[in-house]
Amino acid sequence: MSMNRQNSQFYSFVLIIVDALVLVAAFVLAYVARVQYDPRPLLHNIYAYDYLVAFLLLIPIWLGVFALIGLYRPDTYNRRLVEWAKIGVGSFIGILLVIGWEYISEKNLFPARLVAAYALIGSFFLLVAVREMMRAIRSIMFRYGKGVRRVLLIGTSGATQDIARSIANTERSGYKVVAIAGPKKTLPDHFHGLHYTNAEAALKDIKKNRITAIIQTDLYENPVRNERILFTAQEHHIDYNFIPAENEFYSGKNTVDVFLGYPMITVYQTPLVGWGAIIKRIFDFFVSLLLIIILSPVFIILIILQKVLNPGTILYKNKRLSRFSEPVSLLKFRSMTHLKGYDFKDAAEEFRAMGREDLALEYETRRKVENDPRITPFGRFLRRTSLDELPQFFNVLKGDLSLVGPRPILPQELKQAKGRLSILHSVKSGITGLWQVSGRSQLSFDDRIELELFYAQNWTFWLDIKILFKTIRVVFSNRGAE
Repeated sequence: MSMNRQNSQFYSFVLIIVDALVLVAAFVLAYVARVQYDPRPLLHNIYAYDYLVAFLLLIPIWLGVFALIGLYRPDTYNRRLVEWAKIGVGSFIGILLVIGWEYISEKNLFPARLVAAYALIGSFFLLVAVREMMRAIRSIMFRYGKGVRRVLLIGTSGATQDIARSIANTERSGYKVVAIAGPKKTLPDHFHGLHYTNAEAALKDIKKNRITAIIQTDLYENPVRNERILFTAQEHHIDYNFIPAENEFYSGKNTVDVFLGYPMITVYQTPLVGWGAIIKRIFDFFVSLLLIIILSPVFIILIILQKVLNPGTILYKNKRLSRFSEPVSLLKFRSMTHLKGYDFKDAAEEFRAMGREDLALEYETRRKVENDPRITPFGRFLRRTSLDELPQFFNVLKGDLSLVGPRPILPQELKQAKGRLSILHSVKSGITGLWQVSGRSQLSFDDRIELELFYAQNWTFWLDIKILFKTIRVVFSNRGAE
């Protein structure tokens, strides 16, 4: 069983930090035990500072081994014996890598052979002890409703009752069955949640009941009803799990597992979950920070030029919608002037107020105009060179945006995206994306949405890297920029 997806990611991140600290403690204790409390002579005189620095540099490799064998996955840390076994394997492989590095580099890392043995034994027992402590803390949090997955169970078979009964102990399972949709016979004894006779009524109360996950134990004969359940989960950005009865019912990125003896498929809107999301955020943070530092002289020059050539506010804050359709304030160097009172209105309205129906129609078709009269001369230069978007690196640093992702849309564009927005906004919006490197403003709004839906449903880290390199080429060639 797994916790809420976002809580699982946070818990995995905490485990990484805790494991790093535990490994440092294990190596320090191993050094002290042999060097300070064992009178026998040492093989090598390794100073404590040099020893510690060497292992601080090697710990990321050790953590990488833990990640590769699945120690940070819910299906591992929710099963005690599996977790202990993997900790033992990971600790053994980790110490072998350290010894191997010592041999290859011909650098002495251990003052005595026993230090490696102490480190292996100490790391295993300390990691197990701390993981058990973390498990106890998590159970306490579940007891008080923190991180608990609020479940809507939908089904008509005995599996519904069986699952509801099995996860009834919230403190142990991390689940709380808030509602069951199905015949009364599916309700377990002493069930105190809500009962709905049909799924449609339960789906209407998703927000009211604060549901964070839907588990469907069998599929309806009518495929429209099944699709409605899946669409509701996507629309509210909550987890959807089902026990398959039809091989055709697959969408997005799926994982297959066994849940209480039943085969269960978890349907994700995007592959950008779990480790993918963590790696992407770490990459975004460090790359944006590095770029801000490198480009700081450019920022200073542009600020001065803005004050001289484009009097008024330096930055323009534009409300856009990003992941889960949450509003973010997009930062850009101001490149245009607006009619009084039209700063935050739809551009089509402003063009009509200017008497430019032709531009209003062009904007409604492409969400862009080729010759926008509102753009200032210096603003045109900023846009042509894409320098107006440099402040968005601060949005990435803050976490509002990603370097790569769908273009953050305007609130008034919601009606154009229609039902596709739930999948499009399952990932964080980005400074650049498939749209920007595939013709940019030459593409229609619908074509742009299709490209960005492809990105959301087919994300890989290497796709991000490819888009970033293509963006550099597009910017320097000025192709498609407006």
